[in-house]
Amino acid sequence: MADVDDLMIGTSDSLEAAVRVLRRYADCDAPVLIEGETGTGKELAARRIHYGGARRGRPFVPVNCGALPETLIESELFGHRRGAFTDARVSRAGLVDHARGGTLFLDEVDALSAKGQVTLLRFLQDQRYRPVGESESMQADVRVVAATNASIEALVREGRFRHDLYYRLSPLCVRLPPLRDRGGDVALLARHFLGQAARRMGAAAKCWSGEALALLQAHAWPGNVRELENVALRAFLLAAGSEVGAAELAAALPALTCARAAPPAEDATGASFTQAKAHAIASFERNYLIELMRRCSGNVTQAATLCRTERRQLGKLLKKHGLAGETFRDSGLRAPV
Repeated sequence: MADVDDLMIGTSDSLEAAVRVLRRYADCDAPVLIEGETGTGKELAARRIHYGGARRGRPFVPVNCGALPETLIESELFGHRRGAFTDARVSRAGLVDHARGGTLFLDEVDALSAKGQVTLLRFLQDQRYRPVGESESMQADVRVVAATNASIEALVREGRFRHDLYYRLSPLCVRLPPLRDRGGDVALLARHFLGQAARRMGAAAKCWSGEALALLQAHAWPGNVRELENVALRAFLLAAGSEVGAAELAAALPALTCARAAPPAEDATGASFTQAKAHAIASFERNYLIELMRRCSGNVTQAATLCRTERRQLGKLLKKHGLAGETFRDSGLRAPV
């Protein structure tokens, strides 16, 4: 890993706060629980912890807990000896052994079955394990980092996740911010992913148009960074020229509600630069406000909090564009919490 700082891209306050926490956690050997919505970069955060700490020269082994077979959980984690069960034709080391000296990353840890939770809890208590079919236990030397896009505390309250396992997994805990709370990082990441697409395709570089960037920044991004990466690749392939515009973006992202809600653009070819700029700003403001109010179902106070502005100032902008909160009351959308 050349530079651990290249693992997560962004300059927003919310991301930088999370990165500072990750740096501190890298110097400790206790288990870490990483929480965050789908697509926020939880594995990247785990890699930052691993490659920023003393175990950087040892393996980083990711495990998708949701894909561990119910009947083979112990074998997958701890390995087995030949003949331990049907089809065990050769002895095989488990994932814990592969991660020896390094980090075992348990992604989607909330998806573990009841049996899997018991198995993991027993291992975390003293980091000892016994391969299936062996009579002697072995000592492990791994750091455990787990990740979830669910609220483990809520699952514990519902009786779907063991509280003792939760406490074992979360001596250290960090929550990654969703993309919608990362401000200017959207444009930064959009440019990065467009460049990445060019390198991946072995093609000439392309750039976003100003209108496309404005639309990108107004979108809610329910799929977070992963969604943006996919959209950038599709838009790159759809653009025939060197610029990726609003048309290519709309084709790459059909759910771009602000693009559909925008009024038809006036012909600005005969306008001065100042007039065209004013029109573009007004169009962006209106699109942004429409999407914002849809997400908040017309609740102006909630919308002001979400976009980090004063309620009075937001009210003035809504009045300027002829938008009333009542119009969005039945939109069926809610602002994320």
